[in-house]
Amino acid sequence: MEATVRWTGLSGMSFLAETGSGHAVMMDGAPDGGGRNLAPRPMEMVLLGTGGCSAYDVVLILRKSKQDIRGCEVKLQAERAETEPKVFTKINFHFIVRGRNLKPNLVERAIKLSHEKYCSASIMLEKTAAMTHTYEIIEDLDLASEHVQLEA
Repeated sequence: MEATVRWTGLSGMSFLAETGSGHAVMMDGAPDGGGRNLAPRPMEMVLLGTGGCSAYDVVLILRKSKQDIRGCEVKLQAERAETEPKVFTKINFHFIVRGRNLKPNLVERAIKLSHEKYCSASIMLEKTAAMTHTYEIIEDLDLASEHVQLEA
């Protein structure tokens, strides 16, 4: 895996990050640190990446478990150390999983597998942060599903 992060200029603290897979994202700092608040902070990107990594796993595991999953959202609440380095010290992952007849034990299992075996990001962050996980299941009453193709 490769990435390039380039400072965009002498004024401000914006950075253009380019991934080896050909995608780009901007990052910026807070005004009190010389930034202009034009994009997410680098540590927000770390938190976003961790949420994406874990949600990806949960969706994949539930699909493989033959669950009719139709939506997955994870809300992250994090605390950081007050002194440098300001590492994450606590992170709560709250999953909102939407589907039809989802089995709570399989949702719990998917979350557990993600955090204990598959999600590299959360496993790394667990070295400094206490991790907690909560979830809720929302029954999807819509008829359409990615598993069912409706005729027009």
